[in-house]
Amino acid sequence: MAVIRACPHCGQKNRIPATHLADTGRCGACKNALPPVNEPLAADTALFDEILQNARVPVLVDFWADWCGPCRMAAPEVARTAADLAGQAIVLKVDSDKHHDLAARYNVRGIPNFLVLHNGKLVHQQAGLVGHDQMEAWLRSAATVSTPA
Repeated sequence: MAVIRACPHCGQKNRIPATHLADTGRCGACKNALPPVNEPLAADTALFDEILQNARVPVLVDFWADWCGPCRMAAPEVARTAADLAGQAIVLKVDSDKHHDLAARYNVRGIPNFLVLHNGKLVHQQAGLVGHDQMEAWLRSAATVSTPA
């Protein structure tokens, strides 16, 4: 599974494997640089599992729902985190109403609910509204956690 991203230079759609979402790549058409993902990605179960299995950087997951006021307030903070840490982290948004299986997997009872995962393992989980500075601190901390090779 890959994420489809449009080239900012020519508009060509490029398939980016989960392993390379945090890397700078090249457009298949114009050969200009494709920057790392710098916005939250809407994830279904398949994309979620693919990214967790293959990401070489920490992953922030925002469990949210359309009807949730605090989730709407958190959205710009989540987006800023994705922009600020492009190349250093991947940010996913999971609609907990559509993906009950993922919410159940991490025992999500209240939203917004944030997970930080690194090398496929849960490093941090917290429910409730937080700012981008806190999210970024979690991700930076997760990046320094050494895990057995």
